[in-house]
Amino acid sequence: MVNSIYPSDFRNKLEGQGVVLGTGMPAPMPHIAAQTYAAGPDWVWIDTEHTPWGLETIYPILIQGRLSKVAPIVRVPWNEPGIIKRTYDAGAVGVMIPQIDTPNEAADAVSASKYPPLGSRGIAPWFGNILDISSADIVMNANSETVLALQMESAEAWEQVDEILKIPGFEVMIVGPADLSASYGGHGDVHFGKVEQIMTDIVPKIKKAGKVLGTTFADPDDCRRWIKEGYRMMNVSTPMDLGTKTLTKIFRELREEFG
Repeated sequence: MVNSIYPSDFRNKLEGQGVVLGTGMPAPMPHIAAQTYAAGPDWVWIDTEHTPWGLETIYPILIQGRLSKVAPIVRVPWNEPGIIKRTYDAGAVGVMIPQIDTPNEAADAVSASKYPPLGSRGIAPWFGNILDISSADIVMNANSETVLALQMESAEAWEQVDEILKIPGFEVMIVGPADLSASYGGHGDVHFGKVEQIMTDIVPKIKKAGKVLGTTFADPDDCRRWIKEGYRMMNVSTPMDLGTKTLTKIFRELREEFG
């Protein structure tokens, strides 16, 4: 090990047989990030696809994640090499790329994410300056330390999933049940019949390809169900959602008791 926090051990967890649990970062503020990391996740989903957050906003919480020995996984807005490179350079242990529909798109994502000879990522890992890690150490370890997660979220992607899974260089496939549902006319229903059938049918394909399968649900009972089916990288709601539901229940109980 270069030091106590680098390289991250998240890849080792993925390569094991247990579940790796994450949750969604509810806001990019350091005090909220600190409480989220302290809850004990293996990784945290930091979304820049649907939020207004940019790298200038999230880079401090990427550093916090590494210091907390929790893997910050950033979902980028799109499969664009410059965005992917800068996200890793800012300190992300993993990058998640939405809407990967074809083998060529998967290959492009790998190229942007890996240093030569596996890819074409340019060398200037900025986060090392903050954590006192040399560029040489990062370049030496990055291809075996960082994680690339590709999202399967459409009928087109499902039709080509066998060919996508043949692309080397990415570690995780994340099934996005809401967008996948929409592509089949389910209007975002994560329990839409076609989606649940696909989520079941993909499990042996992932195992055969030697990848890790992941997804996300707001309801912990849904998380339990799909972990049992073989989804080892699971995002469990967000601390804000789970916390406000608990608070709502407490308010209701107190009002019933005391009026």
